[in-house]
Amino acid sequence: TNGDLVMLVLPAPSVVDIAKVSDVIGKPVRLAGESEFATAFSDCEAGAMSPFGNLYGVPVYVDRALGRNERIVFQAGTHSVTMSVAYADFERMAGPTVADIAVAQST
Repeated sequence: TNGDLVMLVLPAPSVVDIAKVSDVIGKPVRLAGESEFATAFSDCEAGAMSPFGNLYGVPVYVDRALGRNERIVFQAGTHSVTMSVAYADFERMAGPTVADIAVAQST
């Protein structure tokens, strides 16, 4: 890719399917390393960003399966603070592209 960041939001027991994300975005993608995204979310601990990438100018893609939940729970900028919102409110506020981008991890 040309280095553009996108945020992928998926259920906790799932993993990103790079091929599916590439299909949805329309070009090859790869997972960014921490040093590549940390500066875009400078007010958050690395890896603890909320799923509102739109507030940082980062397009948000959410896995379709997450919409089956009434509420979602996520880190709120730190590894010690979580937040819960109705999924419908998240979708309304974040304006994500909803797509099939993850696979359930077998346990």
